[in-house]
Amino acid sequence: MMTRLINLRSVAIALFVAVLSLTTIQAASAEKLYYSTLFGTAVEGYDVVAYFTDGKPVEGSKDHSAEWKGVDWYFASDEHKKMFEANPEKYAPQYGGYCAWAVSQGYTASTVPEAWKIVDDKLYLNYSKGVQSTWEEDIPGNIGLANNNWPGIEKELK
Repeated sequence: MMTRLINLRSVAIALFVAVLSLTTIQAASAEKLYYSTLFGTAVEGYDVVAYFTDGKPVEGSKDHSAEWKGVDWYFASDEHKKMFEANPEKYAPQYGGYCAWAVSQGYTASTVPEAWKIVDDKLYLNYSKGVQSTWEEDIPGNIGLANNNWPGIEKELK
C-alpha cells in the first residue's frame, strides 16, 4: 500500500513538472518577442492604455484581454481593450516591453509596472524605480542609445 502511494505521488509530481515545463516553454517563446510573465501576460497584467488615460498603472482583468505579438494584454475596461486593438503600437511599451535602461546599455531586463514614463507619446518601462531614476538622468540620450541598440537586440531575440 505504501509503495503504491509513493508511486502515485511520483507520477503526480512528474505530471506537474511536465505541465510546468510546457508552460515555461510556451512563455519563453512569447517572451523572446515581447517581455511577458511566465504565463504569457504583458506588463504583469497591467492595462497599458491606463498609463495614457489615467496617468498611472492600473491592473487589468482577464475579462478584458486581447492577444497581440504572442502575449495576452489585460485591460481595466472594454473601452481600453478596444483602444488598444485599434492601435496597439501606440500603447505598447517600447523595446518589446523590456527595460528601457537595459536596452540603452545593450541588453534586456524584466520590468515592473510601477517604473514607467511616457515620453513623446511613447511608454517606457524599467526594471525598478531605482533603475528608472538612473534612466531619467538623460532620457533623450538613453532613448537614443536604446533606439540604436534595439534592432540588434530584437534580431537576437528572434
